[in-house]
Amino acid sequence: MYKRYNIRTRVMTVISIMLFSTFFLIGIIFNIAARQYIQTNAIDQLDRSFNAMQETIGRAETIMLGFPGEIFDERAVFALRRNEFRIESNMFVLDRSYNLIGNQIISDISSDILEVIKNEHINLDDMKNRMIITEDGTYYISSHRLPATPIVESAYWIIYADITGLSNFMHTINRFLILTYCIMFIVASFLAFFFSNSINQPIQKLCMLALNIGRGDFTPKDYKFKDREFEELNMELNKSARQLGIYDNEQRAFFQNVSHELRTPLMSIQCYAEGISCGLMEPKNASDTILQETARLNEMVKDLLYISKIDNITSSYTAANVDLTEIIQECIQRQQAVADKKQVQFLLAFNEPVINLYCVGELISRAVENLITNAIRYAASEIVISCSKTAEYIEICIKDDGNGIKPEIMPHIFERFFKGEDGNHGIGLSIVKSIIEQHSGTIKAENTSGGGAAFTITIPYENRR
Repeated sequence: MYKRYNIRTRVMTVISIMLFSTFFLIGIIFNIAARQYIQTNAIDQLDRSFNAMQETIGRAETIMLGFPGEIFDERAVFALRRNEFRIESNMFVLDRSYNLIGNQIISDISSDILEVIKNEHINLDDMKNRMIITEDGTYYISSHRLPATPIVESAYWIIYADITGLSNFMHTINRFLILTYCIMFIVASFLAFFFSNSINQPIQKLCMLALNIGRGDFTPKDYKFKDREFEELNMELNKSARQLGIYDNEQRAFFQNVSHELRTPLMSIQCYAEGISCGLMEPKNASDTILQETARLNEMVKDLLYISKIDNITSSYTAANVDLTEIIQECIQRQQAVADKKQVQFLLAFNEPVINLYCVGELISRAVENLITNAIRYAASEIVISCSKTAEYIEICIKDDGNGIKPEIMPHIFERFFKGEDGNHGIGLSIVKSIIEQHSGTIKAENTSGGGAAFTITIPYENRR
């Protein structure tokens, strides 16, 4: 199972890894550079000291004749100055058996170095720029063999450079880096704690809002967040909550209206069936009424099923390029008999002979036919159907010359189960509105200057392919 971590742990882990990696890399680079710096300058100081000693002895011919015995008999001490990097150097002379030659007076540092040379049995012939560590310091040492003299057969200059100060400085910097890392880790821990809280709290609030929506509580929460992303998510969740609240109320009203609309024809069917059963009604007349109510009930159920299919248009239908002029003419043909019976004629106005629209043709056909049926119901003598295409949208307009829509019912005509005068089930126009909205379009109803009603469908140009 995939292991999950909370945000605080993840933030702390990331910060810790970044801090450790940064300081570890800085430490490695610093130590490599510092060691290289110390080694280069210590070796340079040893070479300087050796060259200086050779020049001094070369100028002192009397000393060279008796070197090294006369020098040390006079208890001379050779102390070489520090270089510009503050690395101090000095020297002493040994024979092959690690014994001091003459009466040399050596410092405690020289004594410590001599002790290490003896204990490690270092070969004086091969000792070149070697680092040794004593109890009190760190040094680079080199040995140089002297020419044989009547006094000493083999002697070695032992020159050393004291790098203890620089080594201690490097260790101090390392301790400082470690201390800085610890301090930064503690500070980062507090920052990670407050930062993770600033993320956790909005997430917890938004999770509770989503949980309430899932439980059926669609009350929007007016949270205020400093972060734009959380604020946008809060706005979207509140928008969804409001939409779901509206949808929930519509569903409740929908089922109430459905139960009421279905009850009326069912009660009529039941009453006439009981009348026939009890011999109170003439079977022929009663059966005609039962058939009419059954047809009405069947039509209502078909509309209800159509509404449920529209709500899931993406999975129930396939869109394609269709010719709107052809669809409109087919709808007119299906309703021509009803229009002729009411002595209503159709007038067509298309700005182009072919107007293609990328849509679900079956649904658009149903929407147009519902509007035509509605117009026939209220028209006096004619219905004008226009279809036009512009650079931005396609527009279909169906006008009748009836009495128009009363102002008090205008805001409700697209609501489900709202019936105007001479209305049928109150479902037809709501189906039209759902279909057009599924196609990213709009529909509006208005009264014309001549007194009739006009329904205008507008579908954006971007919906066409």
